[in-house]
Amino acid sequence: MRYLLVEDNRELADAVINRLALDGHAVDHAPTLAAAEDCLASASYDLILLDVMLPDGDGREFLARKRAHLETPVIVLTARSQVSDRVGALDQGADDYITKPFDFSELEARCRAVLRRRGGSARNQIALGDVLFDPLAGTLSRDGVTLDLRNRELRLLEVFARHPGQILSKGQLMDRLFSYDAEVTENAIEVYVGRLRRRIDGIGLRIETVRGLGYRMETARP
Repeated sequence: MRYLLVEDNRELADAVINRLALDGHAVDHAPTLAAAEDCLASASYDLILLDVMLPDGDGREFLARKRAHLETPVIVLTARSQVSDRVGALDQGADDYITKPFDFSELEARCRAVLRRRGGSARNQIALGDVLFDPLAGTLSRDGVTLDLRNRELRLLEVFARHPGQILSKGQLMDRLFSYDAEVTENAIEVYVGRLRRRIDGIGLRIETVRGLGYRMETARP
């Protein structure tokens, strides 16, 4: 998954980026609202982590302006603990909030919860035909057989799972898996798709190459 972190505290930003990277997430960092505007104009994100007090403005006002055409879920990061501040953030379009200082495990849990709600599910598991995919546990299960996935393979499968039956181009997959500063080419997508194909072979899923367009994941036919 690809996240946008809008946070001017470099130490905190680095800590968040490093923590999310351990689970294979790509994170772009914007230290100002102007930088966030540039990021949103050039990339698509699965989730935005938005600080309130930034050098060039209030994150809540920024969110209120963008919400009319911004569908990406947003978690507000705030040092303010007053109920009125939290209610205000939610009323201006935030999907959730977390108060600084926060525990990273709570941040990760809130990210998962927001993404579940956006996907219309109350559980971590995603049903892919008769295969059950759990992005949190990093597992695929079918007929009592469980397959473990980690990091980039896991996140690649999650992208496919959240876009069932859709053709995803190499560019779209790169956009979801890598941040701006990652030095990768489309060849990397071919490598990861090849690895994932080998991992899921025989468990009831397959990744089809659609010539000239990209890839599509389907339930394997018996």
